[in-house]
Amino acid sequence: MEIPIVSEPTEDGTVTVTVRGEIDFANADEVAEGIRGAITEWSPTTVWIDLKDATFIDSTGLGALIEGYRAATAGASRFVVINPTPAFRRVLTVTGLCDLFGLAEHVDAPRREAAGA
Repeated sequence: MEIPIVSEPTEDGTVTVTVRGEIDFANADEVAEGIRGAITEWSPTTVWIDLKDATFIDSTGLGALIEGYRAATAGASRFVVINPTPAFRRVLTVTGLCDLFGLAEHVDAPRREAAGA
């Protein structure tokens, strides 16, 4: 089974949390814990949630992202979703989460700061 979440700190004080595969009831707790763990361990200025490898999200998956957002704001970190697929973008827009989270498309590591951090 594929690991659904990988966290990578960078020298600029940010952390990228890459989510892979489905974000649903089966792994939402693991995704939320992965985001919280990255914030606790590295106290980043910005947490980048990279969804380029994510394939599906349900309401519990959205809840996991909201938990991650709350942990980020509690830790004074900025929370930005990057590289959403069109389907993810649509879900985030319809639910109003685009307005809550920061959102950027097609962001790679060297250009993250230019995306608004």
